[in-house]
Amino acid sequence: FLEDPSMATNWATISALDAVTASVQANADAIMSLEGVVSTNANDADAAWLILCGALVFFMQAGFAMLEAGIVHPKNMTNILFKNICDASIAAICFWLVGYGFAYGDSEGGFIGKTNFGLDLIYNGVGEGGSDGWHGWFFQWAFTGACATIVAGSVAERTTISAYFIYSVVLSSFIYPVIVHWVWGSGWLSAWGALNGPIFSGNPAMSNGFVDFAGSGVVHMVGGWCGLMGAIIVGPRIGRFDPDTGKVNVLYSGNSALQALGTFILWFGWYGFNCGSTLAMSGGMGNIAGKVAVNTTISAACATMTSVFLGYAIEGHWDISMGLNGALAGLVSITAPCPVVDPWMAFIIGFVAACVLHAGHYLIL
Repeated sequence: FLEDPSMATNWATISALDAVTASVQANADAIMSLEGVVSTNANDADAAWLILCGALVFFMQAGFAMLEAGIVHPKNMTNILFKNICDASIAAICFWLVGYGFAYGDSEGGFIGKTNFGLDLIYNGVGEGGSDGWHGWFFQWAFTGACATIVAGSVAERTTISAYFIYSVVLSSFIYPVIVHWVWGSGWLSAWGALNGPIFSGNPAMSNGFVDFAGSGVVHMVGGWCGLMGAIIVGPRIGRFDPDTGKVNVLYSGNSALQALGTFILWFGWYGFNCGSTLAMSGGMGNIAGKVAVNTTISAACATMTSVFLGYAIEGHWDISMGLNGALAGLVSITAPCPVVDPWMAFIIGFVAACVLHAGHYLIL
């Protein structure tokens, strides 16, 4: 090196480059490690979000219980509360054993799932890792229980416990999961295979692009139609209509305090229902959840006040029960489009929901 100074310079340069390369590699390894941590934290945050929202949806069972307990005659209150707690329990067992597989298992002709019964395909995520999916089942079970419980109020005071158990098992095991597979799984209605939209795969052979974000149709319409069919089959309560004139008789005015408490609980739980349907909090989903919360609130509020004033205009007096029902109508109606409409649209949706509520109320009677 003393004889050739340039050689010394070259070696120094090479040593410096090696040091830089080693530093870059160390930084790259650190970045990869950080990416793994961030990904894990994002997955954990998404799981926590679903568990929290699922708990809110499950709390809606208390709302249904209080609302229905406030509607039925006090002597039938224990019966309706019994049905509510059994609905949640039956839904858990049936959805675990077969329902979740029918809903989200590998599709058989776009009609029904055929795998993951008893959650046998969900991996614990130990060792080599893998997708747990436990939180997904928990969130979807809460929806199943909500769908099943809708019918309890429709056939209240005129259905035996044993007959209701049979209905609850059939809906939780087959009816609801199959419809979930059609729309939210990989069934023939699912948006996941449609041609247009950012979330769609572009394969028209797989689906028809039906979008129901949080379940206006999948959950509430299914429960509502089941309830209507049940009410038609069992018929009205004894004494509900005058046998000579057909006039509607008021059998029991109800407990307004329980009705209002139930409605407030349902409204509160609905934020878990709608906002939780983002299924994640990472990747910018928090902004969508915020929009969903705003639209849910606006629709429910508009439907409430519209129903209150419509009730006064029609009946000539203020009626809290129609206001409470209006809130629920607005919540149900905004559930499907809540992430894709603006607040002014949610206002109109709530207004229309209240009008439809009143029309249906008098049409059915």
